[in-house]
Amino acid sequence: MAEYVRLKPEPGRTVSDQLYQLGLEFPCGGCSACGGCRVRLVDGEIPITEGMREALREDELAAGWRLACQADAAVPVTLDIEQWSARILTDNTSVAFEPGEGFGAVMDLGTTTLVVELVDLATGDIRGVLAGLNPQGRHGSDVMSRIEFDLREPGVLCEHIRGALGAMLAEVAQGREVKEVLLCGNTAMHHLFCGESVEPLSHVPFSSPALGARTFAGSELGWKAEVVTFLPCVGGFVGSDLLAGLVACGMAESAEVMALMDLGTNGEIALGGRDGILCASTAAGPAFEGGRIRMGMRAGDGAIDRVEATEADAMRCHVLGGGEARGICGSGLVDAAAVGLALGMIAVSGRLNNAPLRLDGAVQLSQADIRELQLAKGAIAAGLEILRRQLPVEPDVVRTIHLAGAFGNYVRVESARRIGLLPSWKAPVAPVGNSAVRGARLLLLNPSRREAMIEAALRRTRHVDLGGDAEFQEAFIENMRFMPPGR
Repeated sequence: MAEYVRLKPEPGRTVSDQLYQLGLEFPCGGCSACGGCRVRLVDGEIPITEGMREALREDELAAGWRLACQADAAVPVTLDIEQWSARILTDNTSVAFEPGEGFGAVMDLGTTTLVVELVDLATGDIRGVLAGLNPQGRHGSDVMSRIEFDLREPGVLCEHIRGALGAMLAEVAQGREVKEVLLCGNTAMHHLFCGESVEPLSHVPFSSPALGARTFAGSELGWKAEVVTFLPCVGGFVGSDLLAGLVACGMAESAEVMALMDLGTNGEIALGGRDGILCASTAAGPAFEGGRIRMGMRAGDGAIDRVEATEADAMRCHVLGGGEARGICGSGLVDAAAVGLALGMIAVSGRLNNAPLRLDGAVQLSQADIRELQLAKGAIAAGLEILRRQLPVEPDVVRTIHLAGAFGNYVRVESARRIGLLPSWKAPVAPVGNSAVRGARLLLLNPSRREAMIEAALRRTRHVDLGGDAEFQEAFIENMRFMPPGR
């Protein structure tokens, strides 16, 4: 079902300004280069700019599609923004706790999404959950876009995120006094929240001297909380979200080798156990969340989230909400590629035999869309293979592959393996939901053991700089291909 918004002209504020306040992302930072911020004009008039003509087809413009990043209007307009509704993954798994007093909170500061949980320190129960979109998305959907923006206009993104999270905390707390807040996020999010310079993250070797935990008085941030701590990063772009995930999965204490893969905008992977863990980040980009895919969207109503082959060797698509297909989300994209391979519509090289690949209604995939998927899955698969070689372990030694994040929770394992996003190891794949939130809550609720758990995970984990690894590029090129059956 469509989701409409009615916007009226406001002095000094364009339509794009108002859409930004509603949580729309501008994947390329508002440069009109990607076409990823499409909205559909239902009523009124939004002039078509040259940038819109370059990013959208004539039939799309005729159907009312416009680029949000360039949208302005002199009259009231009604826009369909359903593709920007979000189903954000939270976590309500019970964890061990030490009874305390009062309330605390945990926050997952993702590149795309935000999650805030209010926790009863006496019972360990979750008393409230609030999820939303990262307001920094207006300035780019990936971390490098954000870093480039912050270097041009330092402090703006810090102000945005502190204000957004502070407002979410106030809403979820509902007047309750919050004693302590723990935050986790990737290294770029850590720096942009804490006010650290992102300049070291803007170039090779993408390392920073400011990876440690940062603690603030709540009053310093303008928050109604006594103390706020951003948990430490591991290295490179591997942040405290992966650290919290390691804690949630018990990897640092495990006698068996396991893998943890968080396949969000900033792909983070880890492999190992108590005898040693290797981790890395990969520039997967936003393809798994529908970003940079021409008709990509989040997993909301109207999104194709599942694709299957029919007995007649055709594609059958499932649309969230049961209505007309409006776009495709990450899990649907992986399914479509897997089915396309099985039906001979897509070659192992990724070439479309008949472009575009038509799915349902007006939704289709272009050759450029398939290449975006190949880039994302190639980076993830190559990164995991490099970690396996360096650990080193044989595939049969790995006992479990944990998939974290919303995409990892909904993607079909057989499709992910068919295209080579997941390895063809014997290890079972176990979705673990929002492991960052769960791990942060575990740390919040166990103050006497917190430092020991963090120290153990950091001590046993070594960051691998894939950009400086001679074998990574070769592995990346090899993993760009879609694996044939049986490989």
